[in-house]
Order: sequence, then structure tokens, then C-alpha cells
Amino acid sequence: MTARAPRADALRNRSRVLAAAEQVFVARGTSVSTEEVARAAGVGIGTVFRHFPTKATLIEAVFRERLRRFAEEADRLVESDDPGSAIWTFLSRVAEVAAGKQAWADAFTAADLHEALTPAREQLPRALGSLLVRAQAAGAIRLDVTVAELVALMLAVARVPDDLRPRLLAIVFDGLRPQP
Repeated sequence: MTARAPRADALRNRSRVLAAAEQVFVARGTSVSTEEVARAAGVGIGTVFRHFPTKATLIEAVFRERLRRFAEEADRLVESDDPGSAIWTFLSRVAEVAAGKQAWADAFTAADLHEALTPAREQLPRALGSLLVRAQAAGAIRLDVTVAELVALMLAVARVPDDLRPRLLAIVFDGLRPQP
């Protein structure tokens, strides 16, 4: 017996639940109920639990999807004609999005979902690494900067108040550029 492909409406519902969960978690944290996520998605609670049997699996899926989208964005930017501009754009985007998700990022860490996300967590550094190598080859970023350092810097910048973030990003970017 062969497995059937998921129905189109089931896939749409899953996508709606994921999108709604991301919005709700960013706005109000991961302590919100799954009923609130269902309401925001416009589906019944049974639909949420059919796709995500526990709240932890829902949080995991939201993180995995966000990491996947980041990696896809980095992969697209690798093709840019201006590697320096591409990496600054990507790093700014990471800091901006991470800032809005700090509350549930902390909840994610506390939930110990790291092993479940290993494939998604590996995809992003690989894509960021490609952006970094191209930017370094173009002379836009110092040669001694690593992917781990970029990630740490963006997470740190994400924790500052919104009104300070643009200025702090400018300072960080200046520090990442090769010195004359």
C-alpha cells in the first residue's frame, strides 16, 4: 500500500497554522494557547493538533520554517552582482527578524528542541557561509570574520531596542569592513 499525498486543503491549513503561529508568537510570546493560534489561522483546534500534536512540535515547526526561509533568502542573495550589498542586506534582515522573535527564541532554547532542528540549523550557516566568502572575496568584509561571529553579532544586535538597532548595525558593519 502506498502513502497518499496530503490533500491540497490540508497543506493550505498547515501553512495557515504555521503563519498564524509565527505572528502570534512574535506578538505575544509562546505562552499563548493553541486555541489562540487556531483562531488567528481561521481553523479549528482539531486542525492545529492534527498537524502539530503538541505545542512543542508547533514551535519547532515555526522555527524550522523561519530558518528555511532565511537559508533560501541567503541562497538567492548569493547570486547577487554585489556581494557586499547582499551580505549587508541579509545581516540586516536577520537582526530585524530575530529582534521580533526574541521572546519565543528564548522559549525555544528552554524547550530543548535543538536536536530536532539540526538539519535546518545547518542549512542557514552553509548559506551564510557562501554569502560571507563572496563578500570577503569582493573586499566588503574582513578576511578574519567567521560565520559563527556573524551569527553572534546579529543575535546581539537583535537584543537591543528598536530605536538603537539601525545605529548599532551601522557600527557593527563598519567594524566588519576591512580596515584601510
